Amino acid sequence: MTGPEATPSFRLAYVPGVTPTKWVRIWNERLPGIPLTLVQVTAAEAQDLLRAGEADAGFLRLPVAGTDLSAIPLYTETTVVVVPKDHVIAAVDELSVAELADEIVLHPLDDSLVWERLPGRPAVERPATTADAVELVAAGIGVLVVPQSLARLHHRKDLTYRPLTDAPESRVALSWPQEKTTDQVEDFIGIVRGRTVNSSRGRAGTPPAQPKTKSKDKAKDKAKGSGRSGGAKGTRGAKGGAAPKRGRPRRRP
Repeated sequence: MTGPEATPSFRLAYVPGVTPTKWVRIWNERLPGIPLTLVQVTAAEAQDLLRAGEADAGFLRLPVAGTDLSAIPLYTETTVVVVPKDHVIAAVDELSVAELADEIVLHPLDDSLVWERLPGRPAVERPATTADAVELVAAGIGVLVVPQSLARLHHRKDLTYRPLTDAPESRVALSWPQEKTTDQVEDFIGIVRGRTVNSSRGRAGTPPAQPKTKSKDKAKDKAKGSGRSGGAKGTRGAKGGAAPKRGRPRRRP
């Protein structure tokens, strides 16, 4: 005898700044019998986590290295510069990278933006994390350029941020190991892509609704009704007289 089959589950990784709440809620509504576990991971470790099988799929930031991970781009974030509220930059609505030339721009080791050339003047040391860099901004050490979601994640009352018009942008994608596209991964892809429960390509929920067919009794009743209606019109002649009764067909000699 073989033991009972393992209960299916789904592990979803996500990097800082990404909020998977909406998709998790839809999953729980459609697949209440399959628990979804959230795994928070740094942007630098996200791809290795998926390759190691420690999550079934994950929200990460592009680009994806190699061809072993599939990815569906979801959205592109606005890039902003984080500054103290009393900084001169706080007085403008937006600015360009060139306008940061005289600023010390902090470049944390977990920076999620891909730069061809770093803006502004470099700090003496690179902060280990974005959270550390935010603390340095609050201390007046420099400014920080990040995707807007990270600025919101590390929000402080004494800081603000402004859009940076010509800076690199961060793209968020859903990714998973290409050779491990399980049924649960397919279900989650359908949710992220906005497929309905009855979508022909979706797996979750009930099967697609079939066209309604009339019962035999209803079909017979309709046929009888059609016969009576047609007979009433068809049994009278052109002048309204009754149609002659049909006799037996004569045999030919």
